Amino acid sequence: MKLMVFLVFFPWTAAFASNFFQDFDITWGIDRVRILNNGELLTLSLDKESGSAFQSKNEYLFGVISVQLKLVPGNSAGTVTSYYLTSIGSTWDEIDFEFLGNLSGDPYTVHTNVITGGKGDREQQFHLWFDPTTDFHTYSILWNPHVIIFYVDGTPIREFKNLYSTKVSFPERLPMRIHSSIWNADEWATRGGLIKTDWTKAPFTASFRNFSEQACIWPPGAYPCNSNTWLAKELDAPSQERLMWVQKYYMIYNYCIDTKRFPQGLPVECAATI
Repeated sequence: MKLMVFLVFFPWTAAFASNFFQDFDITWGIDRVRILNNGELLTLSLDKESGSAFQSKNEYLFGVISVQLKLVPGNSAGTVTSYYLTSIGSTWDEIDFEFLGNLSGDPYTVHTNVITGGKGDREQQFHLWFDPTTDFHTYSILWNPHVIIFYVDGTPIREFKNLYSTKVSFPERLPMRIHSSIWNADEWATRGGLIKTDWTKAPFTASFRNFSEQACIWPPGAYPCNSNTWLAKELDAPSQERLMWVQKYYMIYNYCIDTKRFPQGLPVECAATI
């Protein structure tokens, strides 16, 4: 495997740093959430009784959202740590990063999905080129009217385009909040549910810091969105090269080539580069 190292600087990654006391609400498992360092660090824990979660106070319609995350170390099989944007309602939109735990020494699976109008089935999964449990790494979502891009440490791993000329839906109408959680999903998360959560290793703890957002706060007018270059940003040629490198060496599942799952034909967007 050809090893490539990319040093990428994004001006928008130094946007507005969030304080966990001021900018987020704990939504469940309050006794399993710790906010430390004057609101700069938050940990979520999972035990056999409950997981835990938080969400942003603000809603957003387009933006660049980033967080530094250190995942559960050791035997994390059966656990899922999630970081995503979602709206509310039965026909919701959602942009997902989910981190599926594994046995000690085996790699995490990064599970991504884009849901529009309550319909998903657009999963792509990856392994990482580093151990995400030993240090903090940056996971970012760029969401504008043209494209959604998932980044890991500044390297794009997935692109989902707004295909205006087709009937493929794209999340562009509903404001979304930032959510993060840790929960037990051992019925499917690790090797299709074959590996169950080892509760003797609990509590399982993930750590978050340096949440930042440069985004259009909902309702309109709360942020001067038209002045931001990220609203028109798409991947340039060097970024496309990095994306292809990740997808060649680290992608482990792509719904767009899963003909067994879609025997009547692959989804329309799969005919385009996404």
